Amino acid sequence: MRIIRTITAMRRVISKLRLRRNSIGFVPTMGFFHPGHVSLMKASVNRNDVTIVSLFVNPTQFGPKEDLARYPRNLKHDIQVAEAAGVDFIFAPSVAEMYPEKQLAYVDVGQIADILCGATRQGHFRGVATVVSKLLNIIQPDVMYLGQKDAQQVEVIKRMIKDLNFHVKITVCPTARERDGLAMSSRNSFLSPTERAIAPRLYQALCFAREMVADGQRDASQIIFRIKKLISDGTNVSIVYVSCVGLDRFLPVRRIEGKVLVAVAVKIGNTRLIDNIVVKAK
Repeated sequence: MRIIRTITAMRRVISKLRLRRNSIGFVPTMGFFHPGHVSLMKASVNRNDVTIVSLFVNPTQFGPKEDLARYPRNLKHDIQVAEAAGVDFIFAPSVAEMYPEKQLAYVDVGQIADILCGATRQGHFRGVATVVSKLLNIIQPDVMYLGQKDAQQVEVIKRMIKDLNFHVKITVCPTARERDGLAMSSRNSFLSPTERAIAPRLYQALCFAREMVADGQRDASQIIFRIKKLISDGTNVSIVYVSCVGLDRFLPVRRIEGKVLVAVAVKIGNTRLIDNIVVKAK
């Protein structure tokens, strides 16, 4: 496995791979790898000739009061994990390499970036869309692998790819979970033991919502009410949002009809966690 630090070097590699007609799978990450990242890497390794993983903590998707400085980093560990997963290249540029001067051009994906996580993280998805567009232009993969946990981010990237005519296929892999159901996330490392014991309530509440739909509940407000109650009762969890949205435009729905995304975001102490499931009314 090779570690590549510069855009020029990465482009030289891509040119050689294209001459050999190798298929290229790509996994964009911010590092501090856990089994969820590994599942994306292995999906790419199993389906492509070459797998490239980017490792870049992108400053443009963090707000001024967010956790950029304390975002967990462990390059040595990440290299070992990626190599064990069969990754061929890690692209790990510096901030100065990706943003050598003040960024003037950004990718704005419109209304979908202003709801759910975007409502409280102004500019977050603009930063995500911009850095992903830069990475796609540098790496030019055939397939990009993303995780369902970041459902809104996936939809933002899908829309950007469609509207801007990027030539890449998106494969969305299931959310990787701990044994108690907690969605795997680099931010889980911030949780104290007490907070970690509370965190599985997110998935438990989402599973209860699925049961409500299976039992015939179609009123989204009732589902949202029960989720909030299950998560927050007897805890210091702060609800950021609970929402039921359509899968086509991610707009809130009043009734559960067909497939609907049930999404939650909370703060447990100082740690922000998200999770979601898709429910289906039969």
